[in-house]
Amino acid sequence: MTGAASGIGALLTSRLAASEEVKQVVAIDERRGEVSEATWHILDVRDPAIAEKLKGADVVVHLALDLDLETDSAARTAYNVRGTQTVLTAAAAAGVHRVVLCTSAMVYGALPDNDIPLSEDAELRATAEATGVGDLLEIERLGRRAPRAHPGLNVTVVRPAVLVGGTDTALTRYFESPRLLVVAGSRPTWQFCHVEDLCSALEYAALEKVDGEFAVGCDGWLEQEEVEELSGIRRMELPSAVALGAAARLHRIGLTPSPAGDLAYTMHPWVVSVGRLHDAGWRPRWTNEEVLAELLEEVAGRHTVAGRRLGRKDATAAGAAGATVALLGAAAVVRRARKRRGL
Repeated sequence: MTGAASGIGALLTSRLAASEEVKQVVAIDERRGEVSEATWHILDVRDPAIAEKLKGADVVVHLALDLDLETDSAARTAYNVRGTQTVLTAAAAAGVHRVVLCTSAMVYGALPDNDIPLSEDAELRATAEATGVGDLLEIERLGRRAPRAHPGLNVTVVRPAVLVGGTDTALTRYFESPRLLVVAGSRPTWQFCHVEDLCSALEYAALEKVDGEFAVGCDGWLEQEEVEELSGIRRMELPSAVALGAAARLHRIGLTPSPAGDLAYTMHPWVVSVGRLHDAGWRPRWTNEEVLAELLEEVAGRHTVAGRRLGRKDATAAGAAGATVALLGAAAVVRRARKRRGL
């Protein structure tokens, strides 16, 4: 297990360590985690020395990814791509027969002509315009190429829907805004995945109960109107050109961490089938409604506009600035930035 000390990696390490079907868990991270039953190695996954630590392993679950919104994009890509390359090569050298990679259903792309739901075999039509998606597409490319370069190595790819449960992404921050941005003419649909369900799906993959490329998430989906009714957050609607233009400008001048490409995932459908897991006997424990309720509880008290977290004082100023700020935060944020710069 890489990335074993925190987040999903820590949850899965604990889960596998307690499983009667797992003989030993070897945990790799840059710091030691809290699961004492695992054998820990403190190591950067980009270090070729990782091959020695993987000897004797049957399966490697690679979760050491940086998808932090605040990380420099070039540094994030260098870490994610180089880390995956190293783990795949090291696994093959160590005689490991399976590597499990975790990406996202975002790789399918959010497009107005997407089927609802998308087949797990659907073409990956995402572009690199949204946060981290370019990295995930490259990781998938490396995963497809690895068995050809290393005969005997199998690669399983797990693609979760909108992940909730201690996560911080552009999509979870969407629900921290005072209004839910809806782009005129779009048809948003929402499918969530609780981290507990992702962990159980990754366990299925690690135990070889399912293989290949598959999606994981709640059954079905929620329409935007259902999300608004359940959340109690009203919408603010903008023309596409205005919303995308404002998002692009704010990101370009460094005021928000989210590029304009993130908006597509709140505009167009990217709901996926979870048929392969169902065929393997897996079922989600969480419903979309339950995950949304947990997400709303997690983000309560947080204030975000255009993907940028605000303190309480800033949030009050943003709320007073009216509809534009409620939707994207552009007016108040840009005015304050110009004052600071003396423009």
